[in-house]
Amino acid sequence: MRASLTWLNDHLDPPLTLEEAGAVLTAVGFPIDGEGTAENGEAWLEVETTSNRGDCLCHRSLALEIAAATGRRVKALVTPSPAGPGEPVPVVNHAAERCPLYTARVIEGVTVGPSPEWLARRLVAIGQIPRNNLVDATNYILWELGQPTHVFDLALLRGPRIEVRVAHPGERFLPLGEGAAAIELCAEDLVIADAERAVALAGIKGGAESAVTAATTSILVEAATFDPVGVRNSSRRLGIRSDSSYRFERGVHPAEVAAAAERLVELILEIAGGTLRPGVAADGLPIPAPRQISLRPKRCGQLLGTAIATPRMIEILERLDLRPRLEEQPEPLIRVVVPPRRLDLEREIDLVEEICRIEGLDAIPVRERLELRPAAIQPRIEGTRRVRDTLAEVGFLECVTHSLVRERLAERFLQPGERLIRVDDERAGGAPILRPSLVPSLLEVLARNEGLGEGGLGLFEVASTFRLHGDGHRESREAGLVLDGGDDPQGAFRRLRGAIERIAAVLSAAPLRIEPADGSAGAAWLAPQMAIVLGAQGLGRIGLLDGAIAALAGVDRPVLAAELDLEVLLAGYPPLRRIEELPSVPAIERDLSIVVDESVAWAALERCVGSVGAAHLESIRFTTTWRGKALAGRKSVTMRLRFRDPARTLRHEEIEGPVAQIVEALRRDLGGELRGGAA
Repeated sequence: MRASLTWLNDHLDPPLTLEEAGAVLTAVGFPIDGEGTAENGEAWLEVETTSNRGDCLCHRSLALEIAAATGRRVKALVTPSPAGPGEPVPVVNHAAERCPLYTARVIEGVTVGPSPEWLARRLVAIGQIPRNNLVDATNYILWELGQPTHVFDLALLRGPRIEVRVAHPGERFLPLGEGAAAIELCAEDLVIADAERAVALAGIKGGAESAVTAATTSILVEAATFDPVGVRNSSRRLGIRSDSSYRFERGVHPAEVAAAAERLVELILEIAGGTLRPGVAADGLPIPAPRQISLRPKRCGQLLGTAIATPRMIEILERLDLRPRLEEQPEPLIRVVVPPRRLDLEREIDLVEEICRIEGLDAIPVRERLELRPAAIQPRIEGTRRVRDTLAEVGFLECVTHSLVRERLAERFLQPGERLIRVDDERAGGAPILRPSLVPSLLEVLARNEGLGEGGLGLFEVASTFRLHGDGHRESREAGLVLDGGDDPQGAFRRLRGAIERIAAVLSAAPLRIEPADGSAGAAWLAPQMAIVLGAQGLGRIGLLDGAIAALAGVDRPVLAAELDLEVLLAGYPPLRRIEELPSVPAIERDLSIVVDESVAWAALERCVGSVGAAHLESIRFTTTWRGKALAGRKSVTMRLRFRDPARTLRHEEIEGPVAQIVEALRRDLGGELRGGAA
């Protein structure tokens, strides 16, 4: 907010210099973002305010902050007498939950003309352009008290009443402003209307069709407050922002409306003449009672790490207009009454912050040495780091991509019964969908690098995916991997599988299986695909990406892909390892090459060998697969069997029987034939 030094000093006694104002405001939490001199020679400051201090978007509140910090006196405002009884114009509020209070006053016989020199100077000092005495009066009240108001030309309002209502779907509205075009409203927008049409977009902008002109003689003065969320939503959706919407978005308390409206009416009568019609038209909810908060002085000292005397706390709270009252209970307790404008004060800790702010952060002692005990890293955080580190160790590159993807690509990654989540924001452009899978994002990166001549890449990302299920949405944390298959998709698959096996070995003690997937519950974007099972839980899917999907992303090479559910992967982290003594005797290894049908998977071979219960069998490992014309469409799978007796060295003839049992089981259960004998 741009604040005029002269305007600030209008409220302070004694006045302060520009340097003092900047230093004090910075010390109490309102840093200065710039300063300068206006066209009329008056100094100004650009004051930063936080979103919870909308009350300080005016000169009066900034003056109160300066007075609280320096002990200056804030000059009292002349409070005009409230309007007498009567209802100058009927007001009907159909949306009290979105407009807690709407008030209207009528002034007749005004003369529209230039503002007096003192008023114009105040506006010019903060970069505003004076328009006429009526418009300038509303701007003056906004920048002095923080209360947005509006004046309508009473003669241009149609019908016998003013209504606060939601807009009719498709209703048209022409806002104020040079070159403004009519906009189409929807039922989410709140409007101020006469009997026939919308004449203002509530809390945001007045309408051009009811604006005051040089011919105006009677006006309706609006002062109200509106729901911050509704104002923000309409302002962003319609792309209309104003000084009024900026303040209503941060909150204006209903109890502040009347005083500002009376001051505005008094100012208009002073500079534009006219007669106030008796009464105030008002409709809305009852004004909330002032909030009361308690502060424990002892607790305040504990939190700040320094002892501040209770009388000093009371003095600070008095300067902040909190009306403190000390109660001597078993322990001293300070009770305060929060002014309506201070919407940010809700709890005891807020009062502690106020005392610290006014006392000064530099008054809080800082010890030269602090004793710290670092907390242990949470297993989920550490486990996620291990996933990233492990994949990087095996040659995959980590990506951080945007969570929005193209709809045409995203819809290929949905399961039956799932729907996409669309982001209703024009900034999303051609990618308005929250990704249901990490693979589309990684494909875009792969395609971009392939276009630059970088092939053979393995990429991964750890992030969230989003889907709609029924009436709710599901967000899950996953690890996605893609690998350029190049000229050897089989070799790329083994590399990808090896990376997943390495992750499972690092993060879990449960056994990992990769087996043919159940087509009914699989991932349609993988063809063919394998299911990844960790212990008894499904961990994810791995396979060759559908070529049509890869082409849709701009990749014309085979791509291997996998997705892992981090919830399952991290459930057993850190793993409990079994520590076993290293064997003291050598093992005997025997390679078997078994010819089987193409449809027989390695997992089936592994299960069949394990089911034999062969004596001394320690492990089974895949070695290679061979295909040739001599096999007539079948394949030869070579496995390595390891035999060991932990107490003694085995003789080769002792494993002949177990090997024969295994060969017979493979022949009987899977139709396998031994090729080339045992080595």
